Order: sequence, then C-alpha cells, then structure tokens
Amino acid sequence: MVSTVTSKSSRPGYGQLLRTRGAWTFLLPGFAARQPFAMLTLSVVLLVQHTTGSYGAAGAVAAATGVSMALFAPYSGRLADRHGQRAVLLPGVLAHALAATSLTALALAHAPLWALFAAAVPTGASVPQVGPMVRARWGVKLKDSPLMPTAAAFESVTDELTFVLGPLLATALCTAVAPAAGLLAEASLTLVGGVLFAMQKGTQPPVATETHARVQHASALSVPGVRVLIATFLGIGSVFGGMQVSLAAFSESIGSPGLNGVLYGVFAAGNMLSGIVCGALAWKVSPQRRLVVGYTALALAASSLWTAHSVVLLAGLGLLVGMCIAPALITGYTLVEGLVPAGARTESFTWLTGAVALGQAAAVTVAGQLEDRLGGGAGFLVPMGGTVLALVTLVSLRSRLAGRQHGRTVARGVGHRSPATVD
Repeated sequence: MVSTVTSKSSRPGYGQLLRTRGAWTFLLPGFAARQPFAMLTLSVVLLVQHTTGSYGAAGAVAAATGVSMALFAPYSGRLADRHGQRAVLLPGVLAHALAATSLTALALAHAPLWALFAAAVPTGASVPQVGPMVRARWGVKLKDSPLMPTAAAFESVTDELTFVLGPLLATALCTAVAPAAGLLAEASLTLVGGVLFAMQKGTQPPVATETHARVQHASALSVPGVRVLIATFLGIGSVFGGMQVSLAAFSESIGSPGLNGVLYGVFAAGNMLSGIVCGALAWKVSPQRRLVVGYTALALAASSLWTAHSVVLLAGLGLLVGMCIAPALITGYTLVEGLVPAGARTESFTWLTGAVALGQAAAVTVAGQLEDRLGGGAGFLVPMGGTVLALVTLVSLRSRLAGRQHGRTVARGVGHRSPATVD
C-alpha cells in the first residue's frame, strides 16, 4: 500500500481534533464506559474457569455474554437513534451492573452451569454501546468537516487502547486481588462512566423524526456493503476471542498465569500503535483495496499463531497480529460512514461492534473446547480459521463496497432525502 505522511496542509491532525469545543465532555466518560467490551469476556473466562476448573465451561459462559451483546447491540443503536442516547444509557448501565453482579455471585456460589448461562445473557445484552455513540457524537460536532476521517482514526485508536488497558486490568484484578474482582470492576466502570456520559446532553445527536427514523432504521442492514463489513468484522472478533482463551491457557500451562495480561497487552499494543500510524497517514489507495490487502496480511499473521511454543515467539507474533487488526477496523468504519446516511450511523456502527462481539463469542467457545480436549495451543487455530473464512467472503464480495462512497446516494433502501422501498 502506498501512503504519504500527512502534513498540516493536507489533513487536520489529532491536536486540532481534540481542541474541538465540548469534545472532552464526552470523550473522558465515554472512555471509562467502553471498558466492558475489553474487560467483560476475559473477566468471565477467568472467574468461571477458577470456579469450575474448565476452560470449555468458561468459554461457553463468556460466549453467552458475547452472543447476547451482539444480538442486542443493533437494537440498542436503533433505540438510541429513535429516543436519544441518554434514554437508552441510563437504564442500560443500571441493568448491566445488576446482571454482572448476579453472575459474579452465582459463579462464586458454584451454581450449576445453566444458572451461569441465565445470568450471562442479560449481562451481555445490557452492555452499553458507547463506542458507536461517541462516533455519532463526533458526527454531530464535525458534520462535513475535514476532521471526520481523523475522528474515525482517533476512535479506532481509542478502541485499541481499551484493549491494551482492559485485559491488563482484568487479569491483574483476577489474579492478584480475587477471581471476581475483574467482573466487579467492569460493572463499576460501566455504571459510573455510563452515567457520566449520559449526562452530557448537549453533545448527543438529535432524535430523528418519525418519518426519517422509519427509513433509516429499516434500511441500515439492507446496505450490501454493510453486510460484507459485518462478515469481515466477525473474523476480527475471532482473533480477539481466540487470543483471550488461548493466551490464558498457554500462560497457565507454563505456570505463569499472570503472564496472560502481558501477552494480550502486547497484542493490543500492536493494535493501538498501528492505529495511531494509520490516523497520521494520508492514503492514496482506495479504502476498498486497503481493506483487502490489510485483511490478507491479518489472515497470514493469524495463521502463524498456532506454531508458537515460546513466550518470546508468541509475543512477537501477537504483536504482528495486533498491528494488522487496527488498519482493518479503521478502514471498515471509514467505509460504513460513506455507505449510510448520518442519521443511521449509530445503528450501523453497532452492527459492526456486534459482529466483533459475536465473532469473539464463537471463538471463545471453540477455542475453549480445543484447549480442553487437545491443549498445546490448539485454540490458536480459531483466529486462523476465522480470518481465512472472512477473507474469502471479503474478496468474493468486495465489489459491494465500491461505487457508493461519493455523493449522497446510499445503496438499497437507504434514502437520504426521501424514503425508498425496502424488501
């Protein structure tokens, strides 16, 4: 891929973006409220594995949270577009705190597996979709400003930073304090950060009118390019889920469970650093081509993980895989901003977030079973399989991402100015 480093004259930078009036009022509480996505799955895995002694059971319970999160995320985005972010967030964070606390209590009480599943579903379903909401707020603040691409890159970098801090914090709390400490901290951050974020009413997007809401909400998933991106993000989720379980199993197998957070932190650090670089470059290659090339690199890197049997090699490969993820995420979010109208972006972003969660949930389940039955790093086969399948889908359907990035026309049923029929 060819790129040139951005100068001040060619593209606004992060400094100018962060000087946007009112931005910090939603960025700081939003960062705290985003931690569930980075902490939840790993905290559940470590807690349930401690109480049951099985990575398979731990992965299955964690998968239940991920699946319910993925299924309810788009609905949450739709409600936020229709009724306002505050109206969705306040009851949502309260429900999540209660559900996560209940799951913790049941696990510590050695409740039967079905009870853990019953508590895991509302825990995942109530995770606040703060990342998409922050992206929607940037859209209100910047509108057609040239800072919008910079904001997209900044948000992806912020997501990656949560994946550096979240797993480290969850692992440290679960191993050094108590097995339940990670999940309880996740619930507390969700509650405090979510409430503070919801209080920032001045920056939230305006509620869509009933007529426009029907058009936008009915058509977000009908955009062919969005469906292709969902498949692509499912593969990214398989990397996150597969790495979480497999790194935890590897660290325990060598007698250093605390090393799990360090290894996952290295993986996430590569993610964050490459995201920073992507945001500082002015790409001359189309985003469609960047996504295909970048995703090919991700699939190749993920396919090498199962060969690593030493800490140093695994850390190096994890860093490489992480460096390949951020460009795919940033490019995907950039594409979706051109595929759908502004009023439907919260829902569209939550579809992508939900796809990552769903892919992560499936990967946690499969990787847990592989580690229990085969061991020896078999769980690392999951990121390989997930990214290869997603790459095949992306290459086969890449034409659906093209031809809709300019102007204000959106594909199949998404009307920007007037309603269109949705089959």
